[in-house]
Amino acid sequence: MTEPKPTETTENTAAAAAAAPKLEEQLAAAKQEAAANYDRFMRAVAELENFRRRTLRDKDELRQFAATTIMQDLVAVLDNLSLGIAAAKQQGDVKGVVDGMALVLEQFKDTLTRHGLKEINPAGQDFDPHQHECIAHQPSEREPAEKVTQVVRLGYHLNGRLLRPASVIVSSGPVQPAEAKA
Repeated sequence: MTEPKPTETTENTAAAAAAAPKLEEQLAAAKQEAAANYDRFMRAVAELENFRRRTLRDKDELRQFAATTIMQDLVAVLDNLSLGIAAAKQQGDVKGVVDGMALVLEQFKDTLTRHGLKEINPAGQDFDPHQHECIAHQPSEREPAEKVTQVVRLGYHLNGRLLRPASVIVSSGPVQPAEAKA
């Protein structure tokens, strides 16, 4: 083997000595970057937790006060009902009381309509199981089978979503001779 020349050894040692501070600087820079990333991570976690709490609080507040507008409108209906009852107690005129209550009912329906409630009155329409609840079938000479002959209870949509189906009696068509004998 050949011995390394003294100049080569000195150069290698000098290169290694020069590389050592460079590695320490890189390690220090990496630690500093890791600390900065950890700080950003912790801030993001805290911000996310604050967002979650704020969202829950806002949702709770929305739930508590969502009905404020409709309640303000319904207070006027309550006032008119109270006035109608007071008037009914003072006078014996039943027609006036009935007319007054009919006006209050119209006011109540208008208020609910303004807030997205739509009435389902399927009298004479085809039976739709998605909108109507059949509570009975009756034979009918005038109506074909599966037509709504009578509405027992109105149904309602609230902002396009079914709130309550209409309860209806559906025609089973004309009486069949076999049914007539039984």
